[in-house]
Amino acid sequence: MYIYGGRLFKPVEASGSSQASADTIFKYEQKENLVTATYAGGDIRFGQIIGRVDIAGVLDMRFQHITRDGELMTGHCTTTPELMANGKIRLHETWQWTCGSNEKGQSILEEM
Repeated sequence: MYIYGGRLFKPVEASGSSQASADTIFKYEQKENLVTATYAGGDIRFGQIIGRVDIAGVLDMRFQHITRDGELMTGHCTTTPELMANGKIRLHETWQWTCGSNEKGQSILEEM
């Protein structure tokens, strides 16, 4: 099982209407199969993630954040991990907004 606690990630690729950028830093914590994260940077003032991880390391998550312009955003995401050659984790995310346009997208985050 992948252990996410104490790891920092940042986006390296995003599609659709993602508001995360290379300046957004995600800090993950984990207790058993409960995974949480906080994130901020770029256009995002503050965000939170809550989810659960399965035995293969796949994350089923819900997220919420507020932008620097004061917009509240919510969504859900399924994340599949990949162990890179350097021992760090790459996260392949498929997400959808649950507010506004309900647009879908994909993102890749890499451990810092």
